[in-house]
Amino acid sequence: MVESPADVDEVFHALSHPTRRDMLARLRGSTLTVGQLAEPLTVSLAAASKHVAVLERAGLVHRTVQGRTHVCRLTPGPLAAAAAWLDAYETYWNERLDALEQVLLDADETTDDPGIQED
Repeated sequence: MVESPADVDEVFHALSHPTRRDMLARLRGSTLTVGQLAEPLTVSLAAASKHVAVLERAGLVHRTVQGRTHVCRLTPGPLAAAAAWLDAYETYWNERLDALEQVLLDADETTDDPGIQED
């Protein structure tokens, strides 16, 4: 589980690259080898392995070695700390969205006012 700010930083760093996000998305469904993770991407096997290493440091992927094959599986636990960090800002966005809703409702009421003629 992610507990320290440095660990949360590692999670956000890992999520910052589209290739790593793609890898995580594909690992949701099953375990995959590094080769399978690299296959649909425009990256080399070496580059894919480096991306997996970043995901491992963040605790998002667990890699096991079976002979020469490196098998990866998703370990989603660290995402909870990242989600908790983001949740702290939910109130801010809810307030902003509520204010926008009120502006739109006020504008709609003004438009529906029979005393106002539109061109």
